[in-house]
Order: sequence, then structure tokens, then C-alpha cells
Amino acid sequence: MPKKITIIQGHPDSTARHFGHELADAYARGAMAEGHEVRRIEVAQLDFPILRNQVDWNSGSPPDTLYPSQEAIAWADHIVLVFPLWLGTMPALVKAFLEQVLRPGFALVYRGHRFPQKRLVGKSARVVVTMGMPAFWYRWFFRAHGVRGLERSILGFCGIKPVRESLVGLMEATDATAREKWLGEMEKLGRQAR
Repeated sequence: MPKKITIIQGHPDSTARHFGHELADAYARGAMAEGHEVRRIEVAQLDFPILRNQVDWNSGSPPDTLYPSQEAIAWADHIVLVFPLWLGTMPALVKAFLEQVLRPGFALVYRGHRFPQKRLVGKSARVVVTMGMPAFWYRWFFRAHGVRGLERSILGFCGIKPVRESLVGLMEATDATAREKWLGEMEKLGRQAR
């Protein structure tokens, strides 16, 4: 059964294409080849402020530039988030984007309960992270703390599950053969909408 997929490209550099863009393209190519519908969000091309206080988080609204992103997330059955690992986690622009779009009223609702009602239940996600270090080292030594925090405390908190991950390590040392292998893997995952 075809799925609706929203791909969020989180590389903060809007002036160049990076391997993460190629991975997102490969995923989209595979998905569309199987008849899945695909929408894309390029975070680096969006203009929005960062949240600076709890009042704005609780009762403010996202800027008008982010309503199409909320609509694309609400529309999707499956979300693919692609970004480079910076200082062990997502770049600040990606975090700022998620804080703006996954606000109370959209991604969760507080109704006097201790925990909020999760509004994105029924959606799944894949997190694709490129990094300079070996992926096994990030998983083993650093325990993938930045990615785990995203999966548990942001996506899971809103009800998105399951959340799967693809950690692409040694980007500076990766040759063309290894890159082609990763692109093939992304295309396969896109066909499966996983």
C-alpha cells in the first residue's frame, strides 16, 4: 500500500549540496518508484527565529514560513529526517526547526495531565545521520546520545514510532564505492517506506 512520506533535509548549509542531499534524493527516488507520495522540506531554505522562552513555546504560533512544514508533517505516514552530526547531535538549525514546528497544539496537547497527549501517533520515522567518525564508534563509545535524544525525547514524545536510524560514518574517508552502496541502501529503504 502506498505511503505518504515527508523528507526533511536538515543540512544547515543552503549554499552547497552535501552527501546528505544525495541520500535524501536516493530515498525519494526509491519511494516514488514504488508509488509512494513524497514531499520535501529543506530546512536551510526556511527563514524562522529560534524560540527564546517558555511562554512562546506554550502559547505562541510558529512563523508563517513554517505552516507548510507542519502541513507536510501532518500529511505524512512516514517522516525521514536527514542531517549531519555536529558536536554529537543535530545542528542547531534542525533543533530550532523542530522546536518551532512540533509545538503544543500541533504535535502534542497539554490537558492538565502530567504527560501531554501525543498528536503524531501512527507515524513512523527514519533518522539518517552523516558523520566524520566511524558509526560504530558513535554508537559504542558515545552511545549515540544525540540521536537517541532525538528519537526518544522529541519524535517519541510526539508519538512517532517506530523510529529507525541509518548512521553513515567516516564521511571524509568514504570512497565512491561506499557512497554508492549507501545510496543503494537509501533507495531500497525508500521503496520499502522504512
